[in-house]
Amino acid sequence: MNSIPKLPLADWIESIVDWMSTYLGGFFDGLSVVIESIVHFFAGLFLLPHPLLFIAIIGVLAYLIGKWQLTLFTVIGFLLIDNLGYWQETMNTLGLVITSGLISILLGIPIGIWSAYSKITHRIVAPLLDFMQTMPAFVYLLPAVTFFSLGVVPGVIASVIFAIPPTIRLTYLGIKQVSGELTEAANAFGSTSWQKLFKVELPLAMPTLMAGVNQTIMLSLSMVVIASMIGAQGIGATVYRAVTQLKIGQGFEAGLAVVVLAIVLDRFTQNLLKSKKRGD
Repeated sequence: MNSIPKLPLADWIESIVDWMSTYLGGFFDGLSVVIESIVHFFAGLFLLPHPLLFIAIIGVLAYLIGKWQLTLFTVIGFLLIDNLGYWQETMNTLGLVITSGLISILLGIPIGIWSAYSKITHRIVAPLLDFMQTMPAFVYLLPAVTFFSLGVVPGVIASVIFAIPPTIRLTYLGIKQVSGELTEAANAFGSTSWQKLFKVELPLAMPTLMAGVNQTIMLSLSMVVIASMIGAQGIGATVYRAVTQLKIGQGFEAGLAVVVLAIVLDRFTQNLLKSKKRGD
């Protein structure tokens, strides 16, 4: 009995990747330089002040956007990271997370708005987002390494691909949930499309949009250990080394630094939205 021949899907994918490497190599090299510069800028900025001064600054910011509980946890958490000796690694990780988060947000919000305004765009983007969210994160490392070699840049690229869907989805959802009566009222008063977007739809969609931003930042942080497998430095590399060398104590310490960073970033983004609501 003749079996159906296997589709040469792997060969097709490799051919596409080879073509992109050959004809788009210059673009990828330039993009790599830009992303690496941004990551190093943020990491250098966070490492510039003395750890105690940085902790004092971040503590003041926590007090301004949150309550004393957030301030207390932030200060104690970062003091613990400094005491355990993972300050530089944590700041490098923070630089990577901020970079990938910013890229995801700057790309995701416009795509989400475009999807909300265009049914054709939404029909194209929605299945792509399903694909991006269900594909195992490790698979993203292969094309990232192929196009950008080893280091921090493929880690950022893989993090962006992995983390951008929530921002796109929730931006789209937030705008689509805006009451039709409000948009009709804006049209009745002669608002342009831009005025309607920035003065009506985006302010009302902000809680949902910020939830997407929060999830994107958390997903970016969840990629730090995976990104360390392809040369991205930071606290993730320490966790990965501890796992491969079965150093349980060191792995727990480094993992604790990741937990502190995750909770602080999560609470900061949540409280920024609450502060905006109080201001409104």
